[in-house]
Amino acid sequence: MDRIRIYNGMPATELGTDGWHKPWSGGNGGECVEAMRLGDGRIALRQSTDPDGPALIYTHREMVSFIEGAKAGHADFLLAGAPGRCTERRTA
Repeated sequence: MDRIRIYNGMPATELGTDGWHKPWSGGNGGECVEAMRLGDGRIALRQSTDPDGPALIYTHREMVSFIEGAKAGHADFLLAGAPGRCTERRTA
């Protein structure tokens, strides 16, 4: 990737088409988050249904904090009452 200025909210297309992954894809009709690891360790996220839309850029530490928090249940409130979602808390 050429030296481009990477910033939060930039058009995802400016980051290229290679390297995007759907780590959280499932039986949701193709609507999911796509992620790309950037050369400097940051992570870009985009909406799979809008690949030309904005990319949200997070530091490695921000992603670690989010994922660890989600695993610990701190983001469960985001799913409460969501259409098609079970609102019971699951335990592993």
